[in-house]
Amino acid sequence: MSMLHHSTPLALALTLAWAQAALAATPAVQGPESVKDWVTQGQQFIAQGKALKPIATPAKNVILFVGDGMGISTLTAARILEGQLQGKPGEENRLSFETFPYLGLSKTYSWDQQTSDSAPTMAAMVTGVKTREGMLSVTHETARGECNAARLAQTTVPTLLELAAAKGKATGIVSTARITHATPAANYAHTPMRDWESDANLPAGCEVKDIARQLIEVSPTVRQSLRVVLGGGRTNFLPKTNASGPVQDPEYPKLQGRRLDGRDLTQEWLASRGKQARFVWNKAQFESITAAGKTQDDPFVLGLFEPSHLQYEADRAQDPAGEPSLTEMTRKAIELLARQPKGYFLQIEAGRIDHAHHAGNAARALRDTIELSNAVRAAMALTKESETLIIVTADHSHTFTVAGYPHRGNDILGLVRDVPEVDGQAPALSKDANGLPYTTLGYANGPGARKGGRPDLTGVNTADLNFLQEATVPLSSETHGGEEVAVYARGPRAHFVRGSMEQHWIFHVMRHAFGF
Repeated sequence: MSMLHHSTPLALALTLAWAQAALAATPAVQGPESVKDWVTQGQQFIAQGKALKPIATPAKNVILFVGDGMGISTLTAARILEGQLQGKPGEENRLSFETFPYLGLSKTYSWDQQTSDSAPTMAAMVTGVKTREGMLSVTHETARGECNAARLAQTTVPTLLELAAAKGKATGIVSTARITHATPAANYAHTPMRDWESDANLPAGCEVKDIARQLIEVSPTVRQSLRVVLGGGRTNFLPKTNASGPVQDPEYPKLQGRRLDGRDLTQEWLASRGKQARFVWNKAQFESITAAGKTQDDPFVLGLFEPSHLQYEADRAQDPAGEPSLTEMTRKAIELLARQPKGYFLQIEAGRIDHAHHAGNAARALRDTIELSNAVRAAMALTKESETLIIVTADHSHTFTVAGYPHRGNDILGLVRDVPEVDGQAPALSKDANGLPYTTLGYANGPGARKGGRPDLTGVNTADLNFLQEATVPLSSETHGGEEVAVYARGPRAHFVRGSMEQHWIFHVMRHAFGF
């Protein structure tokens, strides 16, 4: 007892000295804001709210951006990454559309799925009704694999693109996926099976047209309206063989077309739309497209820049023939459609966010999300808020997580390092129960699950483009997530986007904005 008594003053002195040193030390982790900044930001937010006035007049134009698989965790990580690429901590950054004044949360279930796929979710947004798994712009009364064309016609639902065409508006579709893939195809195709992209995918004797053929054989009204189609998926439009033998892809000679009917649908696009029609497949041809002197002479453009999906944004510079970015395609589409006197409907998809997530590859998914933000920024610059409704949303989420307790500015693609417990100390790697470091980003399932337990990631470059984030449940392809996704809106009647929404209400907002 006496030893403890005599040591107490020394212990107190050491504790006091340690505390004073800690107080004097500069925190190793700091945000760039001052206390005054927090107050100023809050006051600015209130002032902006006071000045906000809904635009109640109808929209001349509607642009629907869809980040395929762009869940809220994807938005969080992408905004941080974009900020960090600009030399900032990143958390305070905002993607372009996060400045929009109106926001809702979209419930993404379909008629028969709790966690849905892209076909019924996109169909809901462009038709106003929920449907079944794998189905495009038909009602849920449609039988699985329905091949009777007459019966399918009875359950077909018109899309917003078709309604806009009927009102004399110009229309366009842009995607970094195959243009026959679920999201873009839902605008023009009606099918019980999203996988029927070419006739090679159809069951024997099936009367229903494949999706690529449906794009070429749209109604006369839509044919006159649909002026811009830009994306991937050339092989679904080219024959496997013709009278001269195998048909080679123009960019990759070792690849052939997929069609078994011998039809070259790219040539049929040209033939069905007269002298104004253009088909392009590389960057130089794309850049040569310009508006004509007279509006009625503007081109009808079909651009198919890859046999399948376009390159990820992170890899696009290595494309053999060159291909436009999502921003460049967005800008070109708006410049052409904006010349049409009655306005337009344009649907734009960042399709490869979804594909990178399925691969468990966060780096590519986030860079494609940033590119979507760039495309939205371009659309904002090229349109007037008073006449163009812009909606940015996702069809569904993914099992993507942002977790741990990383310090402010910690590399979003890196290993977790906590805020130091003592000011002046450097952040150290956080460890799991087995003493191993882990990343901020991960997946609940997917190909990133490692056999034999967790790996030691010490010294591993987890920011490498090809690094696969760890996953809990081993699957060959990561799955979608079932939680709500965000819906951002600005422009005429954007204030109808609000609160908790059923996904198919987005269609009704757009239709109401047009005044249909």
